[in-house]
Amino acid sequence: MKSLYENLPEVEIGGRKLVGRVLFGLLVLVSALVGATSGLLLVYTTELPQVEALEDYRPSSITEIYDDHNRVVGSFALQRRVVAGYDDYPQVLRDALVSIEDKDFYKHSGINFWRIVGAAYRDIESGGKVQGASTLTMQLARNLFLSPDRSFHRKIQEALLAIQIERHFTKPQIFTLYANQIFLGHGVYGFESASEFYFSKPARNLTLVEAALLAGLPKGPTLYSPILHPDKAQRRRTLVINAMLEDGKITAAQAAAAREAPVVLHVARDPNSLAPYFVEEIRRYLEGKYGTDQVHEGGLRVYTSLDVDLQRAANQAVLDGLAAYERRHGWKGHLENVVAEGNVLEKYSHPDWDDEPEVGGYIHGLVTSAGPGIATLKFGRYTAALGQPDVAWTQQKLADILNAGDICYVKIVTLGANGAARVTLEQDSGAQGALLALDNTTGAIKAMVGGRDFNDSKFDRATQALRQVGSSFKPYVYTTVIDQGASPDDTVLDEPVSFETPSGEYSPHNYDEKFEGIITLRRALAQSRNIPALKLANKVGIKTVIDYAERFGITSKLPPYLPVALGSAEITLMEQTSAYSVFPNDGVRVTPRYITRVTDYEGRVLEEDFPEVKDVISERTARIMTAMLREVVLHGTAIAAAKLPFPAAGKTGTTNDFTDAWFMGFTPTMTCGVWVGYDEKKSLGAKETGAHAALPIWMNFMTVAMAGKDAGDFQPPPATPHNVAQKVDTPDAAPATEESH
Repeated sequence: MKSLYENLPEVEIGGRKLVGRVLFGLLVLVSALVGATSGLLLVYTTELPQVEALEDYRPSSITEIYDDHNRVVGSFALQRRVVAGYDDYPQVLRDALVSIEDKDFYKHSGINFWRIVGAAYRDIESGGKVQGASTLTMQLARNLFLSPDRSFHRKIQEALLAIQIERHFTKPQIFTLYANQIFLGHGVYGFESASEFYFSKPARNLTLVEAALLAGLPKGPTLYSPILHPDKAQRRRTLVINAMLEDGKITAAQAAAAREAPVVLHVARDPNSLAPYFVEEIRRYLEGKYGTDQVHEGGLRVYTSLDVDLQRAANQAVLDGLAAYERRHGWKGHLENVVAEGNVLEKYSHPDWDDEPEVGGYIHGLVTSAGPGIATLKFGRYTAALGQPDVAWTQQKLADILNAGDICYVKIVTLGANGAARVTLEQDSGAQGALLALDNTTGAIKAMVGGRDFNDSKFDRATQALRQVGSSFKPYVYTTVIDQGASPDDTVLDEPVSFETPSGEYSPHNYDEKFEGIITLRRALAQSRNIPALKLANKVGIKTVIDYAERFGITSKLPPYLPVALGSAEITLMEQTSAYSVFPNDGVRVTPRYITRVTDYEGRVLEEDFPEVKDVISERTARIMTAMLREVVLHGTAIAAAKLPFPAAGKTGTTNDFTDAWFMGFTPTMTCGVWVGYDEKKSLGAKETGAHAALPIWMNFMTVAMAGKDAGDFQPPPATPHNVAQKVDTPDAAPATEESH
């Protein structure tokens, strides 16, 4: 029997054999590819994390600090991120981001095959590594799980993870994860945080041009930063707008208007810059209790006692008071010159410029040019000019005091949208100021200023500085005497006196070098007479006076020497302010407090702080002392405050050689202490008393603090019998190291 193929032409038989061989070869090739791919997938998938973990994923988020009206006053974070939900991101932002980054986001299953093929072809052609063509899901996978390198190995992992993510999560969930995770420049992560940083508004309120600007940032947060490179940011924004137009997300008219719109930013001020010393106290406490990681990554919510409005008033009062002091003592010069230090003017940046400036604030500016009649300067993105009238207070010619490259201190008068500003020349000779304000009833710290410039010095002069308090210590002497039965109308002899001590004779004197003879205790305190205070302290015993001061909450070491009665001891402003609140509080001391409540990321309360109270002196003594300290304002050394439209009481304090100036004062509802001085023991200058240097700051702050509020009235003291104080000359002191006013 003949073969079926015997009658077939040889060509046909050969063709069939060739086709068979080709098919066989293709099958072998496909099998090899499948095997290789399976092997690769096995290798790569064994290294991949489980995306199911994303169900419980919570990105590192900001710990925020709030004031007593839930306004943000500070934050701590390794990554500045505010976590938001899908509905918090407006449609215009979603459209902008999808149009420029991943047009088929809502259609693909994690990867866009044709984009990858196209990108790979271009990379092979150019000899580069595999890059580009990443979908939003692939970018999310990379940001969450993978390294930023652009190797083929990582690209495969990225694609596989993207597919897994798409299998486990919905598109809105994926978008939300991406929108909260992505880096958008200047330490900001996520679009909610970016919206608040660049535009000072939540993302839900973004306009088309704003959304387009933000959507352009993921490709290059630094390269397209609207702060660093506004021209490049605008060009990138135009690309986003064009992409939205191509996708039919906006109309031609909307696109045209958006392209023409200028880049307008409202960069948020660093919240920590408002009350930096207060925020730093909070940070130290929280890290000590909860640990650094929890504080900087855990998204705690910290509710504090601070009042933003009062803090602004405190900042302004201290800075204005120091500026007035500087002007009283004339131009000192000695400005730092960056050119002399080898810096280039065009590249110089001062630490002050990291914070957004504001009208009324003080800042260091760089003189860019100086001539006989005008000097130009810059600070951040602003420029300003100074003419001869602007420096008239220095009594110097402008050309003699300012040179190109000088760093000068100025007060901001206006800030223009075009970058032009008006400023006045001021001076920073190193004088410092501190202010602390407490709510009498709760002990809540409502405002705290620890120095002139936190960027320049982190040292907190409100809580850390031990300074001699001068005559602001005298109320403890009079409290001791009154609490032991004396009356404000009792008398004491103001006359020359000496005390014999183991180290020699101690002969104190009054500030004015005069003596008034027989005077009442009320007048002796109001006029801050030194001799009566020393006699009274000597009579009851300086150790007894110190015991009373400690009952008021003074924890600093007080040596048992008579000059302590005049304030030679060193005490912090925090201690003094808290102690003075006892007087308007009817003898009760409430421990100062910063924090009212702390919650975790989920809103669970971690701690709550309630006022801690302690009886210090009797109601009778407290009210009598309040009335006596009221006399200091009405008829004594603080008489300048008598014009205030609310009841006030307090005590001035000035140390020897005018190294420290104090005013400790209170109303029925608030106690505030102010200190002015240099960090080193250096004189503020002749006649820079507490009444001259510190009291005006106190008055300016309290005028704002009490505005529109019912300050109330002090409770009248009870009637007391009249006794005459005895003149006692028994020495009970060591030599004075400092005489105080």
